[in-house]
Amino acid sequence: MPSLSELVRHHTDLTGEEVEWLHMLVSEWQLLADLSFADLVLWVPTRDGAHYVSVAQMRPNTGPTSYQDDMVGHLVPRGRRPMLDTALDEARIVREGDPEWREEVPVRIESIPILFRERVLGVIARNTNLLSVRTPSRLELTYLQSASDLAQMIAAGSFPFPGEQADMDVSPRVGDGLIRMDADGVVTYASPNAVSAYHRIGLSADLVGNHLGKLTSELAPARGPVHEALVKLASGWAPRQTEVETKDGVVQLRAIPLKPKGTHIGSLVLLRDVTELRRRERELMTKDATIREIHHRVKNNLQTVAALLRLQSRRLESDPARAALDEAVRRVGSIAIVHETLSQNLDERVAFDEIADRVLGMVMELSQDGRVRARRSGSFGILSAAVATPLAMILTELLQNALEHGYGTKDSGTVEVSAERGGKRLLITIQDDGRGLPEGFDPQRTGNLGLQIVRTLVTGELLGRFDMTPAPGGGTKVVLDVPLD
Repeated sequence: MPSLSELVRHHTDLTGEEVEWLHMLVSEWQLLADLSFADLVLWVPTRDGAHYVSVAQMRPNTGPTSYQDDMVGHLVPRGRRPMLDTALDEARIVREGDPEWREEVPVRIESIPILFRERVLGVIARNTNLLSVRTPSRLELTYLQSASDLAQMIAAGSFPFPGEQADMDVSPRVGDGLIRMDADGVVTYASPNAVSAYHRIGLSADLVGNHLGKLTSELAPARGPVHEALVKLASGWAPRQTEVETKDGVVQLRAIPLKPKGTHIGSLVLLRDVTELRRRERELMTKDATIREIHHRVKNNLQTVAALLRLQSRRLESDPARAALDEAVRRVGSIAIVHETLSQNLDERVAFDEIADRVLGMVMELSQDGRVRARRSGSFGILSAAVATPLAMILTELLQNALEHGYGTKDSGTVEVSAERGGKRLLITIQDDGRGLPEGFDPQRTGNLGLQIVRTLVTGELLGRFDMTPAPGGGTKVVLDVPLD
């Protein structure tokens, strides 16, 4: 399905600013569709003026659609729909004409010109399914009058509001709650949902007949940015969006000034009760903060354990015992690195490349005078904590094993760690150019404590595969195949 930009670029000569105006309009026109109880189709004349192309379409959330098919991309010759021609040529809203019948459904059509800097860019066809028409209630009359005011603003080039585009994914919609105010900021109509939302935050009086700004300020007395936003919102002279929070609840407000003929006649306020939404967000934030704090404390505790082991190691006279404690310090340190990284994230996932580089640096400190170097290629990507923690220990053990058993005190060389992700698997290769494996060595059966830890973690915890073979040209090559799901 082609986008608005693609259709306009292919069929018209509209400038970048003009296309951006159409994008702003389309981002806001769900409001017009819902207030009108009607489908909207945006028609733009082609560069030769012989056709119209439909570049966008919107269905209402408040009523039945009049179009079962997708109209985007359709071409219509000029002259086939006279109301489009009149609206485009005369730059006025056209409502004349009898209803059209589409699949035994009567549809009333209106054409609204889109004005931008004294030029009509296109026409919005507003299509109302008349099967649902009944004696209108006060709510429906308010909706339709507000839709008429917005249509006149579009035809005058004063809607949408540049630089004040709302995020329609989170902004209140017409059905969430609607308030209509006069030019003085006094409420003339409030929908049932709007009344309920204000009752939620502590209102006991009626909304209608009261000044919205004063009423809201009394419910949620505030100073600073929130207070200023309420004043601007209540005046209705400029588009504003804010939230009002009381001890009882939270209501989101969005004001839309109404100036249908260039004169300010009042404003619409869309509102939504977001009390439960904000409560859940706070709970999630609290949970995330708690998890991060736990990781931080675990990291601190592990560092304390490592420090105690170092102290004990320095007091030992036995070289093998001291070496064993030093190995334990590095194992604890590798786990601490993972928890430190997790303490800085909002979820239980980490970018493992940073952890791998820190583990490489920690283990390579054992190298005499930096004779053995380590380097990493490829990327581990983002890993879950359940994979990252054992993988950090595995990497520590294998690097330490390569350094201690692959090189002598006077040897030099390079240990290379490479990572490759494919689908739901992670392939890791650790290769050195050291002395290689002893004769008859079986990595699945023999080996020191470090290799036993590696085998247990790879096969038992990560459910992966582990193999250690002689490297081409000398040295040792270790391959890990780890599933990520």
